[in-house]
Amino acid sequence: MNKQQAQNRATSPPTLFVVSGSFGTSGEQIVRKVLAQFQGVEVPLKIVPRVHHNGQIAKIVDEASQVGGIIVNTLENYELTRSLTKQAAQAQVVVIDLVRSLLDHLASTLSQEPIGKPGLYRQLHETYFKRVEAIEYTLAHDDGKNHQGWAQAEIVLVGVSRVGKTPISLYLSMMGWKVANVPIVKGIEPHQELFQLDPRRVVGLLLDPSQLVQYRQHRQRHLNTGLRSKYVDPLN
Repeated sequence: MNKQQAQNRATSPPTLFVVSGSFGTSGEQIVRKVLAQFQGVEVPLKIVPRVHHNGQIAKIVDEASQVGGIIVNTLENYELTRSLTKQAAQAQVVVIDLVRSLLDHLASTLSQEPIGKPGLYRQLHETYFKRVEAIEYTLAHDDGKNHQGWAQAEIVLVGVSRVGKTPISLYLSMMGWKVANVPIVKGIEPHQELFQLDPRRVVGLLLDPSQLVQYRQHRQRHLNTGLRSKYVDPLN
């Protein structure tokens, strides 16, 4: 390391390496919550997920040492944590452990050793995470948006405006289904991705024309347009 690099390291905020045996989501949330208390300071954050062997530990410690970083450890595995602590100490890299002290205390209090398996929380709450993922997908693919991602949808709802695509999509997403909805507009050809989907996943929504006109009239009044348009024409 040259003199300029040493000066930059001394004046720049240290990079935080969040080390996890799973996805690193929980550790990242905790670290970001803490960083929010330091306004006006941009602290580099690097998430290092799926750490399962010592070769990865050595690489993390080496990179943190090179940039003067700090390692935030969320590993549940005792052997990997011990290896990380030892190698970091040799490289003079600071390690902050978010998990180990609580695990050790509970092991003593409960007279039971922790399993040490990463990702257990997500496995135990898979239904919740699946629902959140479905809702996020559905919101991102509402009203024909992001047509490139329609292939990942489990259900695709198709229909004209005000037929109920969005509320039905959101209801299904809360049940854990990834739903995209595609508006059908007279005179406008849908994206070709729609015709490449498995037809068993595509559902067309129908509504009595008189009821549809009432819904559209209500929306038009809500928007205060005050004009009769093709939008409320039952033949359109």
